[in-house]
Amino acid sequence: MDMDSPVFLAFCTYATIVILKMMMMSFMTVFFRFSRGAFANLEDQYVCMDKPAEERKKMIKADPDVERVRRCHQNDLENIIPFVVIGLLYSLTGPDLSTALIHFRVFAASRILHTVAYVCPLPQPSRALTWMIGMVVTFSMAYRVLTTASYL
Repeated sequence: MDMDSPVFLAFCTYATIVILKMMMMSFMTVFFRFSRGAFANLEDQYVCMDKPAEERKKMIKADPDVERVRRCHQNDLENIIPFVVIGLLYSLTGPDLSTALIHFRVFAASRILHTVAYVCPLPQPSRALTWMIGMVVTFSMAYRVLTTASYL
């Protein structure tokens, strides 16, 4: 790993973009919880203390919009973490910068578009296609790692 390597710097850039996007999903969940009045725990409704206790208890509920954002966040965790680990290993195999940029940019775009398709929601197969594109990119990098750095 060399901070002078353009591939490693590109990886750092796009890994940071998708990690920040994943982190923003937490804030989006909070926004949807407050805007829908749908809290997970009794102590979470401290901002509604001016309301009667019975009304506050009704705010402990599952909201479809909140759950949609939470599932999107879960999907990010399942896909971005493997991308970061495999992308780091991929960067160490010495790929061409242009090829690496295609991998990193396509993955980042697919995750951003996946979030739009999931949260809006857009009709299928838009969400499935954006997920699949990101998965293909990750598997492509994994293939490069296994064929370049295989120690069997």
